[in-house]
Amino acid sequence: MQLLQTPPPDRHSLWEDLAAIVIGTTLVALAIQFLRASELFTGQIAGLALVLSYPTGLPFGAIFFALNLPFYVLAVRQLGWRFTIKSFFAVALMSTMADALPHLLTINHLHPALGASLSGILAGIGLLSLFRHGATLGGIGVVALWLQDTRGIKAGHIQLGFDLSVFTVALFLFDWQQVLWSLLGAVILNLLIIMNHRRDRYVARS
Repeated sequence: MQLLQTPPPDRHSLWEDLAAIVIGTTLVALAIQFLRASELFTGQIAGLALVLSYPTGLPFGAIFFALNLPFYVLAVRQLGWRFTIKSFFAVALMSTMADALPHLLTINHLHPALGASLSGILAGIGLLSLFRHGATLGGIGVVALWLQDTRGIKAGHIQLGFDLSVFTVALFLFDWQQVLWSLLGAVILNLLIIMNHRRDRYVARS
């Protein structure tokens, strides 16, 4: 019997998954740099970690990694070990890159409108790369993917709804212009997810 030398076209190989995770986490880490340069933040767990890093001075990567730990319990129970392991690797890699990039990339000035737009586009594409290869950056992404697969609710809608709640609270903590520019980036990110992450259009598996 002759064995197939390559996986069927509807299934990702291990190397394809690894490449997608590296590319996706790199794009999200770069999006974080644009947010920092614009003094903006984002939604979900990444946004919470970024907000906490400003006043505390703690590394974003360390906070982001710690905040994601409780969500792995849900990931293991509802989405399986394969998804959880790949997501854990993605979170660890993104946390490391986000803390390393400021030593390699310096942005002296960036208008909030451009910073929000670039961060939203990069993070949206990065998350799509992860989602389509059975991974996420933890947090609300785990809940969003689980509900999309089990309830048919689009992941982008879930994430955007959560982000709107976060930004509503942020209005009482930050300058309203800073919040609105940050919200622009989150809207762009989630619109990309809503338009492009659909099970009826993309069915490849890992």
